[in-house]
Amino acid sequence: MKKIMIANRGEIALRIMRSAKEMGIQTVALYSEADRLSPHVQYADEAVCIGPPPSNQSYLLGDKIIKVAKELKVDGIHPGYGFLSENADFAEAAEKAGIAFIGPRSHAIRIMGSKLAAKEAVKKYDIPMVPGTDKAILDAKEAIAIAKKIGFPILIKASAGGGGKGMRVVEKEEELEEQMQRAVSEATSAFGDGSVFIEKYISSPRHIEIQVLADTHGNVVHLFERECSIQRRHQKVVEEAPSVVLTPEVRQAMGQSAVNVAKACDYVGAGTVEFLIDDQLNYYFLEMNTRLQVEHPVSELISGVDLVKQQILVARGEKLAFTQEDLSINGHAIELRVYAEDPANNFLPSVGTLSTYQVPQGPGVRVDDGYAEGMDIPIYYDPMIAKLVTYGKDRQEAITRMVRAIDDYKINGVETTLPFGAFVMRHEAFISGNIDTHFVKDHFSAESLISENEAEAHVAGLLAVHLLKKGKTAKSQKSVGQAVSKWKQNRLRN
Repeated sequence: MKKIMIANRGEIALRIMRSAKEMGIQTVALYSEADRLSPHVQYADEAVCIGPPPSNQSYLLGDKIIKVAKELKVDGIHPGYGFLSENADFAEAAEKAGIAFIGPRSHAIRIMGSKLAAKEAVKKYDIPMVPGTDKAILDAKEAIAIAKKIGFPILIKASAGGGGKGMRVVEKEEELEEQMQRAVSEATSAFGDGSVFIEKYISSPRHIEIQVLADTHGNVVHLFERECSIQRRHQKVVEEAPSVVLTPEVRQAMGQSAVNVAKACDYVGAGTVEFLIDDQLNYYFLEMNTRLQVEHPVSELISGVDLVKQQILVARGEKLAFTQEDLSINGHAIELRVYAEDPANNFLPSVGTLSTYQVPQGPGVRVDDGYAEGMDIPIYYDPMIAKLVTYGKDRQEAITRMVRAIDDYKINGVETTLPFGAFVMRHEAFISGNIDTHFVKDHFSAESLISENEAEAHVAGLLAVHLLKKGKTAKSQKSVGQAVSKWKQNRLRN
């Protein structure tokens, strides 16, 4: 494999290219007209404009991407995540074109792309599942009967869903029919598939996932767990590895279950098996993501394994060079997704120009990004600017490094999730590890950010009084005022 195409953009495209470069592999970047000046385009050995800014006219054009790949004689296509990464037809088209798809085979994507098909596939391995249906439910009366049997509250979920779309929590029988109609409608609109099923709703669950890696020779290993419970709109914002709650016994059991899920669909490459876990450490299979995850860096840091390199080696047909016994957890890692969103306004997207963009540096800090100062945040794509990752010898060091890194990250021109990240890192529930998927609902509000800024402004005022008492001249008063004002602005930006 001498040349690969990255069918993606931004930070993940750069992330893949860097590992490929270390392996002596040439890279081809794709870009839309909106991404013409993006760093991933400049970093690649070759770059091709694939179309106008909207993704359905550029990054989602599978046939056009494969046509370009054949023209440029690439040996493999890495889809990153999002876009075509879990599109079985695209993977199959690449296979038929004689181009290695750097990911699982198309049949595995199809099986795990349907939550109902995934449940059916893993049945023989006796993997714990949330009580509920194993087939699509269309009739409201049937749904009510099932809900009564497993008990309210229940969760209506889209079979082809993801990101919280087509998902509804139902507390009472009289709400079920309306909520089911809404879930079906939303699932149809988002995925073209209105199939929904019902599960028992687990209150206050943790969302914990296991990273797996498999080759084409039947070898499957797991690279331990990631805690992904801090979410907004059912989408992750903060992830860490390892989890603070898993015992060695539960970790081993979950790891083996994840390996079995991979075996159930003849999986190859890097994938993630997601679980819900209750307050008694009972875990339940949720789904499998058949791609590299956004949060993969935390697993890389605690395991010492470069997952992108492993994906490429597997796509080459090579055997894994290590066994489960060779892997161990070393240290602790935390990731904050830095989105161009306003956490004080319900995490709504914030578009604009990065008038200031300075990334943190120093020991134990990793920034995977795809932007530079002066660039615009386009409205066409996911608003993630970067993944800010810190690593330490233990969880406390990883947290303190994250606090410092957030403070050092300077972004002006758009609102970001950096203030939210700072709030999380300093919150007693997170510090103690006493978190679940309701963290945002239970602990966070716009007022909490405002009050934090007011407290910092108060500290700035006290500092000004102290310094002014020591400096009597008008010149010193002016310089102190400017210094304090600059200090406050820098703090409020973060």
